[in-house]
Amino acid sequence: MSEQMEKAKIFQALHAREGAFLIPNPWDAGTARLLQHLGFEALATTSLGVANMLGQRHVTAEQTLENLRAISTASNLPVNVDLENGFADAPDAAARMITRAAENGAVGGSIEDYTGSKNQPVYDFNLAVERVEASIAAARALPFPFLFTARAEGMLHGDTDLDDVIKRLQAFEKAGADVLYAPGLKSLADIRTVVQSVTKPINVVMGQADPSITLPELATVGVKRISIGGALSRLALKAFMDGAKEMREGRFDFVRNLGSIEDLRSAFPTSE
Repeated sequence: MSEQMEKAKIFQALHAREGAFLIPNPWDAGTARLLQHLGFEALATTSLGVANMLGQRHVTAEQTLENLRAISTASNLPVNVDLENGFADAPDAAARMITRAAENGAVGGSIEDYTGSKNQPVYDFNLAVERVEASIAAARALPFPFLFTARAEGMLHGDTDLDDVIKRLQAFEKAGADVLYAPGLKSLADIRTVVQSVTKPINVVMGQADPSITLPELATVGVKRISIGGALSRLALKAFMDGAKEMREGRFDFVRNLGSIEDLRSAFPTSE
């Protein structure tokens, strides 16, 4: 069995077992190794985290794939890749990113219905479904079970109509998506409503939800997968900015809170 097939089967099993599991979002090889060292079972890339790392507002397809390859190589955990909108509008063009993601180590990935345009933030309903159908066809053509996640982005981009988001998720499920995802859900009640409206596993991102919601509560309402998006990147960069501002003011109290070099190095392989 190939390493990628083994990772794919592990990822499938995580979605099939009882309860919920955590899938945190590293943004480079180092953070991927740290998360593996801490005992997480799978990883998901974050386009925001990669953009922050590169000092850009957005990432390109090639940067996304390069980052995916680095994280997949650094860790032996299954990796789910954030492919944004597939970096294309046309269904077949977006779906090609599924194939390319698999070639760079992913065993799962998501395509969203966000267009990137302020004038029309999400794709027309029928086109959104066609894009999911094309992506699923690309996933099924792979030589291993690639878990495809279909994302309905309306809640992040001005559409607060939960019924419309659910309508899209139900259509994506009917098209054959393996996992469904509606970023922007905030309350446990709304999360429960979404979970109960479909039969496929639901991914919830806690970067936008009420932070008082706990893992056991999410599991109780039926959530399967919990990610954090770019939140860990933002957390790390806030600490960086706070320390840099303090240094600029001529003070260095932040060094009292530094992590142990030994703790970090224990997560990294010994150089040959």
